[in-house]
Amino acid sequence: MTIKYIAEIEGTEYVIEIISESQVMINEKPHKIDFQALRQHTSFSLLMDGKSYETNIYQDNGDWEICLRGRRFHIQVEDERERSLRKAAGKTSVQKGKISLQAPMPGLVIDIPVSVGDEVKDGQVLLILESMKMQNELTAPRDGKVSRIHVNVNDNVDRKQTLLILD
Repeated sequence: MTIKYIAEIEGTEYVIEIISESQVMINEKPHKIDFQALRQHTSFSLLMDGKSYETNIYQDNGDWEICLRGRRFHIQVEDERERSLRKAAGKTSVQKGKISLQAPMPGLVIDIPVSVGDEVKDGQVLLILESMKMQNELTAPRDGKVSRIHVNVNDNVDRKQTLLILD
């Protein structure tokens, strides 16, 4: 079973389905890809359908900023199941109380730059997860305090596995 993601770029939605590490479907059209981290894990090389692109990717409070060919794009990405649940529940506000930070995809824990008891700010990096040769910075959705860390560096985690708790 593959997971579909919905990416919104400049008001246009794209349905992205990851078939394998070398193939994706974008709006039901197949594309052959090769995606590699370059330097400092913000620069990446993307080879798509024989065309080469170098891009810089940054996570910004759960959304993404991508610089490609001299242009900066703000991108919102959700998997189709989470999007359906969010829309059905009418969720638009930031959670109050405890927040369980879960792995958005299976991967390897590369770094945990916070400790139990740390006060964190909205957007602060809580954990770095590597998946499909890409490092993803998981950030705090709001200000809070780290009350529990469920994983260690070098742990392999499953999608939706609880990584840490933020109060």
